[in-house]
Amino acid sequence: MKNSAVSVLAITAAALLCAACDKIGAKKIKVRFAGTEGDSTPQSQMLYEVADRLNASGYFDVDVFTSGALSSDTDDLVTQALQGSHLIVPSDPARLSANQKVPDFGILMAPYALKDYRVLDKLHGTPLYQQWEKDFEKTGLKLIANNFYNGMRHFITNKEIKTPADLRGLRIRGFSNSVGNGLAKSLGYAQTSIPATDIYTGVQSKAIDGCEIQMPTSYGYRLWEVLKYTAKTGHYMLTSSIVCGTEFFDRLPKEAQDVLVETFRDVCSEYQAKVAKIEQDDLTEMQAKGMVVAEVNTAPFEAAVEPLYAELGFSAGLKDELFRQLDL
Repeated sequence: MKNSAVSVLAITAAALLCAACDKIGAKKIKVRFAGTEGDSTPQSQMLYEVADRLNASGYFDVDVFTSGALSSDTDDLVTQALQGSHLIVPSDPARLSANQKVPDFGILMAPYALKDYRVLDKLHGTPLYQQWEKDFEKTGLKLIANNFYNGMRHFITNKEIKTPADLRGLRIRGFSNSVGNGLAKSLGYAQTSIPATDIYTGVQSKAIDGCEIQMPTSYGYRLWEVLKYTAKTGHYMLTSSIVCGTEFFDRLPKEAQDVLVETFRDVCSEYQAKVAKIEQDDLTEMQAKGMVVAEVNTAPFEAAVEPLYAELGFSAGLKDELFRQLDL
């Protein structure tokens, strides 16, 4: 009887030890990060930093794929995640809002909705965001984090831009989604959707007159060589939505879920100021190389896009409510 009891205790202890080992790394959770941006961009570097910390946690075995190595189409990567793949993907609010039919989430990418990256860390705690999390979970998608700052978008052209009227008739490369098309309509320019990597040659061949783009990307593409003016309109504040499938996320132990979410949110927060510094450094470098950078009175631009909020199907008063919850 005594030996039997000892055996039961030994078996129970062994089972508990195995369970603990599974959680701390004896059987790590394999996951891939899949991005479409170049390897050296701040977003890709953020993914590498998160991977290092998760691998060190003992719960995860993470591989990072950038530059479209798994797919150059973000929508395709998100679809793979929805289908149960162990994928974590950076996307954006406008894209996810349209594809997953959560229309109000798109306000995070609407023109002039957000202007200061320092509010992003507050976002996760708002009732609005928490409801969006639930809405996305119903579609099979888990929002892990949405506080990565990827830069402000400005107009870069060979014509000086001071007011919306200066954009009329120009062919500008921008986002090929409902938000991007709506911005073009509101400000009076023709939207084109050539790949970002073709902006330089597109300007050379006069297929386009410029683009709306963030500074690190503009600098990386050496656009000062073919475009003269940067108008600091700051019409979009780019954020990255970090997502995975609920099928994958829900299978994780609770401790691993918490580590995953907290690590992404912590690293994204740390990168905000880094990206802001990169923006300013790149802008200074382009000025030194001949780019004319102009501060712009954004009031006429904001007034021109205000009707777009209703056209995009946002709930009435959504912008005001978002600002209230963020204490803006």
